[in-house]
Amino acid sequence: MAVKINKDIARQWLADVPEEKKFWCSDGKLFKNLAELGVGLNEMSEETFRYHANAYKADYSNWVKDVIGDEALAGFLLRSISKSEAAGRVRDRIAFLNKKITGK
Repeated sequence: MAVKINKDIARQWLADVPEEKKFWCSDGKLFKNLAELGVGLNEMSEETFRYHANAYKADYSNWVKDVIGDEALAGFLLRSISKSEAAGRVRDRIAFLNKKITGK
C-alpha cells in the first residue's frame, strides 16, 4: 500500500532511528539515518556492499523498509545492482523528502 508522503512522514523517514535499530555494516560503520546510509554507500567498498546486497541478502532494503518505513526506497534498493546506483537512489529520495518538508 502506497503511503501519502506529507511533511510529517518525510521528517520521520529522515530522522535518526533509535540506538538499537541502527544499521550495523560489516565494515564496522553504523548508520542511524538515510543520510548516513547514503554517505556510507558512497564510501564503502564494493565487497562490503555485496556482503549486504546479494542473491541471499537484502540488508539495506530490509532496514529501510522495516526500520525507516519507506517501502518505495526499499524496493529501489532491492533492485539496485551496484553501490553507486543504491547511493544515487538514497540521495534522490533524501532530496525528494526534503522538498516535501520545505515545499520547494
